[in-house]
Amino acid sequence: MEKPLWAPWRMEFIRAEKPAGCIFCLFPAEQGEEADHRNLIVHRSARAFTILNRFPYNNGHLLVVPRAHVSRLEDLPADDFADLQAELRLAVVAVRDAYAPEGMNVGMNLGKVAGAGIADHLHWHIVPRWGGDTNFMPVLSDTRVMIEHLDQSWTRIRAAFGA
Repeated sequence: MEKPLWAPWRMEFIRAEKPAGCIFCLFPAEQGEEADHRNLIVHRSARAFTILNRFPYNNGHLLVVPRAHVSRLEDLPADDFADLQAELRLAVVAVRDAYAPEGMNVGMNLGKVAGAGIADHLHWHIVPRWGGDTNFMPVLSDTRVMIEHLDQSWTRIRAAFGA
C-alpha cells in the first residue's frame, strides 16, 4: 500500500525552467542574497562556493564547488585547489554547528560511472549522518524522509557560516 510523503518544494522544481549549461557555473554568476537563496548558495569564497544539494541524502547535505569548470581534480589550478579546501573545512564546521551530526560523509564522485550527477564540474559532498538515519524507509520503499524544508536548511546553514 502506497503512503504519500509531503515534499512541497518538488512541484516548484518540476515546473521550473531548467537552466541551459552548468548550474555550478551559472548559479554563482548571479549576485545578491535573493539569487543565493533561489540557487541555494550558502557561502562564497574567492574561488569556490558552498551550495545545498537540491536532492539531499539528509538535511544539511552540502556541495562545495570550485568556480573553475573542471572535471578532473588534477586540472584544478593550485590556488583554486587551496581555496576549495579552505571552503570545504568551513562547510564541515558549518554543518557541525548547524546540525550537530554524529558523523559526516565527505567525498567526491569523479566521473559519471563513479556516481557524479554533474560529472563535468567536480565538487565535494558533505552529508551529515546520525545513528539510525538509514532507517527502514529507504530499505522498504526507496524513500527518504526529509525533516526540514530546503528554505529552512538554507537559513540554518547560512547562519552557521556567519552570514
